[in-house]
Amino acid sequence: MHPDMYKRPLLWCLAALIVGLAFFYRPAPSGQDIFRFLPQKEVTLIGRVESFAVPKKNSQNAVIKVFCVNGQKAEGQIYARLPNFTPKWKDVLEISGRLQQPYGLDLLGNFDWRSYLSSKNIFTEIKGTSVSVVRPAAYPWQVIRSLRADILRLLNDTFPHDLASIAGGILLGERGEQDPALYSAFQDSGAIHLLVASGGNVGFVTLLTLAVCSWFGLSRKKMLLFALGVAGIYTLIAGADAPLVRAYFMTICACTGYFLGRNSGVFQGLLVSCFVILIFQPASVFETGFQMSFLATLAIIICLNNYKVPGKWPKTLRFFTQIFLATLSTQLALLPEFTNVFYKVSVTGLISNMLLVPLASVLMGLSFAYYVCSLLHLGWLLHGVTYGALWLFKTLVVYFASFKMSALPVAAWGAGTIIAYYAGLFWVFNLPLKKFARKICLPCLGLVLVAPLTEYFFAPDIQIYLLNEWNKSGALIRTKNGKAFLAGSELAPDKLQASLFKTGVKQPDAILLFTDKPVPPEFSNRFPATRFIRPFEDAWPGDKISFGPVTVKLNWGEHETREGRRWTNEGYSGSVKDNVSYCFDYKDKKACLGAFARFAYSGDKHTPAQRNKTITLKI
Repeated sequence: MHPDMYKRPLLWCLAALIVGLAFFYRPAPSGQDIFRFLPQKEVTLIGRVESFAVPKKNSQNAVIKVFCVNGQKAEGQIYARLPNFTPKWKDVLEISGRLQQPYGLDLLGNFDWRSYLSSKNIFTEIKGTSVSVVRPAAYPWQVIRSLRADILRLLNDTFPHDLASIAGGILLGERGEQDPALYSAFQDSGAIHLLVASGGNVGFVTLLTLAVCSWFGLSRKKMLLFALGVAGIYTLIAGADAPLVRAYFMTICACTGYFLGRNSGVFQGLLVSCFVILIFQPASVFETGFQMSFLATLAIIICLNNYKVPGKWPKTLRFFTQIFLATLSTQLALLPEFTNVFYKVSVTGLISNMLLVPLASVLMGLSFAYYVCSLLHLGWLLHGVTYGALWLFKTLVVYFASFKMSALPVAAWGAGTIIAYYAGLFWVFNLPLKKFARKICLPCLGLVLVAPLTEYFFAPDIQIYLLNEWNKSGALIRTKNGKAFLAGSELAPDKLQASLFKTGVKQPDAILLFTDKPVPPEFSNRFPATRFIRPFEDAWPGDKISFGPVTVKLNWGEHETREGRRWTNEGYSGSVKDNVSYCFDYKDKKACLGAFARFAYSGDKHTPAQRNKTITLKI
């Protein structure tokens, strides 16, 4: 890709917009958002269904765009849980029920449903008690949703559940309730992205439509207009989420450039689509799906433009080489996302995607062709082929996930490490542009060296995270030299491990317990190589334990009343009331953790735990 592409004003405007949103924007309800009606609890609202229904155990859930609440004008979106009613896309509904805030659990490193919805500008939920259709959707919307429902019904009726979920995921991004073991296999094999309708699907539909139109001898402009129409319909059928909308915008930009006699390029299309999405939906900048979609597409564009496959190579070899380059660039670009969001990296993904990506495209075409043939009562012609392709796809996914090292658990990276990584990756991606690579070498090298050092320099000497889930407490203690300690056993070990991963550590140096009860087996299984400290068994109040330059001292358990009065249970009685507190010394800095991690303090700094929140104390 020519270096001048990086000088485009739109690129720098987009970069400034992303940085500005990341630092200064936080999703929040507007003054007219339905969120303001929360105190009324029971309400009746009118709104339009904006998403396809998601079936759950006791309800059908969908996103509703709100028009009015209790007769008063309102705006915004709400997540509706509707028992015994299936909301249909674009219908206008009247819903009576109870408003509530989405369930929020701000537990470091763990999934937070409330935060996830806020990234989609949804701040309120309603559990419907009665629902009625005020106005059915317009006829074109009914056709689109009926087509989607009919395709999924056919797949579910004619294939086993696991194969139908694969076909629905690849074709329309609708995988339904999937077996947990199979879902885990998709993650470990690096193929989970194929179960989501993505930008690649839009491109495939566009190219396939162009190929069909060419058989009928249409002019190029007519072919492009028809392909845009078909791709637009597919985008709507598949849900019109961020990756699909981005890809469709890119297609529109490329076609517009052609009509205007200019080569806009896929790169410019990516910039325009992302700019438009962020202008109208700024909260998307915090959405993992949007970030991964943008980074993966950008990496593929740069890599495939810079690392050209020689034209003299055999066509088959060129095809698989391009698949490998696209997969490699995507994996490299998304590595920080995998580490910081999923705490897992697929090792076999590079190899598996070389086979599974082309096979997914074949399955997409086969699944749709099977549906068309079924409408003509000729489905039997493709049933066996489609079934075989789905079975092969599933078998390959399970096979690649079966390797012992197929997926490795990893800890999250810090901001400095991520900046250094992307600086180095940008240089590698542009290495074939020799003059440009030499020009950016020193700035990239500077970032690679300076960013991690800056992060380390500004890191606090001692950092305590007070963790709480429904008044069950725990704590994570990090020191600047990389030592890490978990405290307490009230929280589930997998949740504590996720908190540990989020701070960049895979294994704690020790797990500090507050009583002399036996170590829970789920903890010893989760952390087999970790040292456990049990008071009155492994150490006594007043004892000090050294972990290099970090010293941990046991004290008699300090407690705090609701009024804020602190007291200590001095003395040992041999009863369940016996407990301890822990104090940490590092570089003349001292911080203490109250009994059962209910509070932490250092000098005049006093920080209590809060229910369902992560509270941080920096020393």
